[in-house]
Amino acid sequence: MSQNLLQLRQIAFGGVYVANTQQLKSITNDSDNNKSVFRKILSWKIGVIDLPVYIVLAAIILTAAYFNKIPANMLGGFAVIMILGIFLGDVGQRIPILKDIGGPAILSLFVPSFLVFFHVLNPNSLEAVTSLMKTSNFLYFYISALVVGSILGMQRTVLVQGLIRMFVPLVAGTITAVAAGILVGLLVGYTPHHSFFFIIVPIIAGGVGEGILPLSIAYSQILGVSAESLISQLIPAAVIGNVIAIICAGAMKKLGEKRPELNGNGRLVKSKEANEIFEQPDMDTKVDFSLMGAGVLVACTTFIFGGLLESFVHIPGPILMIVLAALIKYLNVMPQHLQNGSQQFYKFVSKSFTWPLMVGLGILYIPLDDVATVISIPFVCVCIAVVLGMVGSGYFVGKFMNMYPVESAIVTGCHSGLGGTGDVAILSASGRMGLMPFAQVSTRLGGAATVICATILLRMFT
Repeated sequence: MSQNLLQLRQIAFGGVYVANTQQLKSITNDSDNNKSVFRKILSWKIGVIDLPVYIVLAAIILTAAYFNKIPANMLGGFAVIMILGIFLGDVGQRIPILKDIGGPAILSLFVPSFLVFFHVLNPNSLEAVTSLMKTSNFLYFYISALVVGSILGMQRTVLVQGLIRMFVPLVAGTITAVAAGILVGLLVGYTPHHSFFFIIVPIIAGGVGEGILPLSIAYSQILGVSAESLISQLIPAAVIGNVIAIICAGAMKKLGEKRPELNGNGRLVKSKEANEIFEQPDMDTKVDFSLMGAGVLVACTTFIFGGLLESFVHIPGPILMIVLAALIKYLNVMPQHLQNGSQQFYKFVSKSFTWPLMVGLGILYIPLDDVATVISIPFVCVCIAVVLGMVGSGYFVGKFMNMYPVESAIVTGCHSGLGGTGDVAILSASGRMGLMPFAQVSTRLGGAATVICATILLRMFT
């Protein structure tokens, strides 16, 4: 009896031991899981900044803003637009669907506009941003860096050969887009003048930094109104046009899958030798900070030279800056290492300041009530007509120029995108990132030509 009792006690204690051991293992596993989750949270980044560091930086800036201690100068302005721009750009790249239609640009432009409209940003923060964007003229600095650096950073062969290859589709697409936009504009109640200068041109101007901003400056000098009031009228068309172009690119991809004879699978021209011309890699030299400093000087001097020539040829300086940069690249009169420096500076500015600059534009230049009055169903109809005219023309012209119609339509459609960001979004939607050299020609040179021609025409008809 006692032996049986002993066995029962051993079994009972053994069971308790096993249960305790299993419970201990469970607690240990939970602890490890918690540590793993904690490590994962710590590894998160907002843009390139670790989440804990970003939270600390944001808390400092928000606290300073709450107590009206943001300095009303360049330092304070950068703090406000950088902390918002990095966050909104990162969020825009993560949200499904939105990330595929230019989400970072859309959020960076319009969320700050909402914040101003609902008085979330206090006067101290607004004063700091105003000092940076207007008093320090960061806007012009950004424009000169992007325009000069992007053109000088292109392969000269791609610049020349790309222009030759894309000249007919681009011209035909532009003419068709303009005609379609004006026609639909007349049907929905817009004058040809308004449709052309305030809806069509912004869509095909080459994006915000390289197109809308120089265009707004040129328009303001000709019309005698502030550039700020014009930006809110021009940007909505560019954003809507970009979204429509992305949708068209996706549709072209589907068409290519159904009709293989129209599909080059990423090759534009029906010639291997012709495509090899554009397979040269972009200049990718080792970053040299001294050369980047020289790039700052080249960009600023080109901008100043454009302003100097303005008094003689009566074409706005920012437009002449585009022409000068293209001539310098075409004639190859600048030493290659200085061109490399301009490109490196352009890459730094475009990657670091694009979304923050959009925040500044949203805060100061895009009043929500003004944007709401611009966007309407007739407005969207004109935007759709412009992009469909561009893409459709590229498709049919490509058939007669030894090009694959699907690729020709997609590349021509890049003329309706938001600059480099738009090119990436459009080509990603079509699964044809290899067409980037052609897209850059379509966007940069097509956009620059559009801005120049529109400026000349506005001066003639005003």
